[in-house]
Amino acid sequence: MKTILVDAWNTFVTKDGINHKMQFVLDGYSNPKIILTNANDDEKKTFGIVNMPYPVFSLAHKPNKPNPDYFKKILSEYDLNPKDVIYFEHNEDAVKSAESLGIKTLWLKKGSDLTLLEKFLESNI
Repeated sequence: MKTILVDAWNTFVTKDGINHKMQFVLDGYSNPKIILTNANDDEKKTFGIVNMPYPVFSLAHKPNKPNPDYFKKILSEYDLNPKDVIYFEHNEDAVKSAESLGIKTLWLKKGSDLTLLEKFLESNI
């Protein structure tokens, strides 16, 4: 069963809080989900990345997601293989970083229609 890696800030969480429509889409899948962020503990509080419905993974900017080492560390920590995860993210450089390791990704630009995410999940789960 593939694990769904979920970008936190400006994707799953915005200044308005959790994107509940996105959560509804994600909750339609029994797959494990992990929220990814660059934020440190103070930033998580500031941005509202607290009390999340799924586990949150962060390396507190050491390194950030545009560095492939970020993804190497999450794969190692959760004992995951790149072919067993999918990832969606608003930041193109982070998408390229994950893709460089063989992770199937979706560049979900801020404000994108959720049908893009639904199609990505349907075709890659």
